Amino acid sequence: MKKWAWILAIPVLISFVRAQTPVTATSGSQGSSQGSSSQGSWASSPQGERMFFPHDMLWGWAQVDLAPPHNEIDPNLCAGNAGAAQYGGANAPCSMFARYMLSGILEVRPFGKGPLRRFMVFGAPTFLFGKNLPQTLYTWSPDAIGIEHSWGAGVYVGKGFEFRVTQHFLFDRLGARDTTLGPADLGNNGPWGRYMSLGMRKTFGTRRW
Repeated sequence: MKKWAWILAIPVLISFVRAQTPVTATSGSQGSSQGSSSQGSWASSPQGERMFFPHDMLWGWAQVDLAPPHNEIDPNLCAGNAGAAQYGGANAPCSMFARYMLSGILEVRPFGKGPLRRFMVFGAPTFLFGKNLPQTLYTWSPDAIGIEHSWGAGVYVGKGFEFRVTQHFLFDRLGARDTTLGPADLGNNGPWGRYMSLGMRKTFGTRRW
């Protein structure tokens, strides 16, 4: 816990120092063009904003994907030749190649005032569904496969830069797939395995919508 505290404390202190810097006339004249987070700019708290659970606390997106036959999503849970005769052909148990994917990101900024306004936590889950075997079996089944997910925390430093700590987890299988599915089963490392990383994100440009 001490290590995590120091990791988060450093960018918080940096952002606090930046917050105390007086705003120049030039930066003030650019305020109207800096209201959009998609431009990597900083939006000051409006007058009367709450300290906890402000009106702009939540931001995120959700997306649904359909992978057509012969283009299935491979989360690296089964061998690429899992449909070979040696593994059971069309009846092979390790058929975790997805037809459908539901993914998204949710960012939560629980503080509305002061330096803590720059702090946020986020989660990024991806749900996979399907029952397919490359070159062997193609179905439209919505059978649940599992969840690939990560979470973390970030601090806005300034000028579009954001310091982030990310913890990525092993793949979590769902339902009947939450067991070993024969010799073609590669385990739960999934596409990325388990890791923790420190990063600096830079946002730029202006989104059209």
